Amino acid sequence: MEIRELNHVAIHVRDVEASSRFYREVLRLESIPRPAFTFPGAWFRLGAAAQELHIIGERTEPVHAHNRGNHFALRVDSLDEWEEHLEKVKADFRPRKIRPDGAWQVFVRDPDGHVVELFTGP
Repeated sequence: MEIRELNHVAIHVRDVEASSRFYREVLRLESIPRPAFTFPGAWFRLGAAAQELHIIGERTEPVHAHNRGNHFALRVDSLDEWEEHLEKVKADFRPRKIRPDGAWQVFVRDPDGHVVELFTGP
């Protein structure tokens, strides 16, 4: 008995269109087909692996996310380019910082306040 993979991360959002625009344009994720559920949402590919981000609509409660609390992390190729892009699109993000193991991190907030960490390895 074993766990084979992290298949997807799901987040609950207020406005599926605004969130989809953020994940497509700010984080440059690829939209992928989504089954015809009875509730609004959108799916995105996370990197080259078979991992996905699932956006679920109709959230009415506040989001409580923080870089030291609820968040998910995406390993990226170049924080220099990502920071330049985030500045250009006027994203809500914190300047890079270094982890104790030598990895560099940038934290960005989506329209609902969900925190996404972009990082490069040590």
